[in-house]
Amino acid sequence: MQQGHMKNKMTSYRWVICSMLFFATTINYLDRQVLSLTWKDFIVPEFHWDNNDYGTITAIFSIAYAVSMLLAGRFVDWMDTKKGFLWAIFIWSIGACLHAFCGIATSGMLTGKWLVDFEGAKEAIATVSDVAKVTSISVTLFVFARIILALGEAGNFPAAIKATAEFFPKKARGFATSIFNSGATIGALAAPLSIPFIAKAYGWEMAFIIIGALGFIWMGFWIFIYKKPEEHPKINTLELEYIQQDDHASGAEKVIHTKKISFGQAFRYKQTWAFAVGKFMTDGVWWFFLFWTPAYLSSVYHLNSTQSAPQVFVLYLITLLSIFGGWLPTYFVVKKGMNPYAGRMKAMLIFAFFPLLTLLAQPLGHISVWIPVIIIGIAGAAHQSWSANIFSTIGDMFPKSAIATITGIGGMAGGIGSFLINKGSGMLFDHAAKTKMKLLGFEGIESGYFIIFAICAVAYLIGWSIMKSLVPHYKPITDL
Repeated sequence: MQQGHMKNKMTSYRWVICSMLFFATTINYLDRQVLSLTWKDFIVPEFHWDNNDYGTITAIFSIAYAVSMLLAGRFVDWMDTKKGFLWAIFIWSIGACLHAFCGIATSGMLTGKWLVDFEGAKEAIATVSDVAKVTSISVTLFVFARIILALGEAGNFPAAIKATAEFFPKKARGFATSIFNSGATIGALAAPLSIPFIAKAYGWEMAFIIIGALGFIWMGFWIFIYKKPEEHPKINTLELEYIQQDDHASGAEKVIHTKKISFGQAFRYKQTWAFAVGKFMTDGVWWFFLFWTPAYLSSVYHLNSTQSAPQVFVLYLITLLSIFGGWLPTYFVVKKGMNPYAGRMKAMLIFAFFPLLTLLAQPLGHISVWIPVIIIGIAGAAHQSWSANIFSTIGDMFPKSAIATITGIGGMAGGIGSFLINKGSGMLFDHAAKTKMKLLGFEGIESGYFIIFAICAVAYLIGWSIMKSLVPHYKPITDL
């Protein structure tokens, strides 16, 4: 009797897959954060970087990520989800660990001492009188490691979005995406509580190695856990019917989603351009918060990476509110009867207003460091809510076979936007500090941060307006 009851109960294995996507995204963002939490306190004394050097490294990472996203989407569609994800996380974990050996490589190139440990490399570099050469070589080596990291990390979102489309019907994808996308926040939360303390206890090199090794552990689980829904022994008939309900609603889908889409075809559609513009305008905001917040707290409030750990932790704790971002469009679709695209766009418009608060981050910062921290946290939550929904618009519009490719195109656009804001920020901050630039009552580097915060504030409303003008109404692609 009990056995019969279980047969009539839908399994929920799709959430196991969602949890794997969550952990992959968490690791992705942990690996991405190691540099931002170690460069000011641990790496600068060794290699003598300034803001422009750091801005160069993060900007080249962004552009490498952008180009890689374009290729990664095609790669994941070609390799398919399981193998594509394995290759992506393998490459980025190698890249993460490579950062640790930049000191040894710098030592070898400058002094000829290659067979040294991490401490030996520091001692050898300290004997070099040409500081500019130390900086130049170390920046070049970190750029190389960062490019490898970007090449692999670019595969995370195309693969995760594709897996979500395979395991969830359209009406549930926004919520599932917000769940795995919250891994970015959890990674950012865990980073300040672990990375600076690992670096302080064992050296900055071990922070890269320990965090980088997490990806290899994930790979071991993914190999055994992932199979297509229709092939998976742990998914029963009821769950499979739930997952494939959109296919049943349109018998043509099974024919459509077997076709591949070329880049030339993709760029013919306004839907592609709308997604790309939305990513270009907003991805850089999140990456600015991710890469520059520890430096902001150091430069403006004179807190080192261990002292600012509570502030960075609370900032990203607030961004967990982004879970609400997956629920809101579902409410509009299910309760208000809106189509998925209209529901998501309405939700995204609401989220686009919250970053306007960053206009107040610098003006109110003199009261307490916690005010800009809370404001940036709210803006970060709005971004993650926006991000989960803009990703889901692809599944609303395009057949499954095109999802990773379109995600890659949007990721490329987002990476270009991130390149501009990261490189521009580094140049602006050094210029503002050296010239003691004054703007609206702010002086020096604080005036530079105010300018960037103002750009972040309006980016979402501009992006939403362009998206809406390109695709004003729900219009799925049916001619592929």
